[in-house]
Amino acid sequence: MRHRKAYRKLSKPTPQRKALLKALLISLFKHGKIVTTLPRAKEVTRIAEKLLTIAKEDSVHHRRLVYAWLQDRELVRKVFVDIAPKYKDRNGGYTRILKLGMRRGDAAEQAVIELV
Repeated sequence: MRHRKAYRKLSKPTPQRKALLKALLISLFKHGKIVTTLPRAKEVTRIAEKLLTIAKEDSVHHRRLVYAWLQDRELVRKVFVDIAPKYKDRNGGYTRILKLGMRRGDAAEQAVIELV
């Protein structure tokens, strides 16, 4: 049973997992959509939704919270100025996951995650 399991470990130690998710988040916000495996896409969606909810209200505190994940001032500016204002009237559901099928090499399920 998966009761009380808050997140997926993605078969990685904690520092590697955090670095992977941070890199996927940066790519998602830079390019608008990325292709990855389904479990990774689901984890990135969780964090991206939280960051976009924070970014809907612009303040120094909120910028610092988002910067803690993205570590790039230009990208933080882009999130607050370009991306988050589009979702002012939307209560969640800022990302979309589309399944692509199995990857040829290892049969891992692929997915596209994109900003709506």
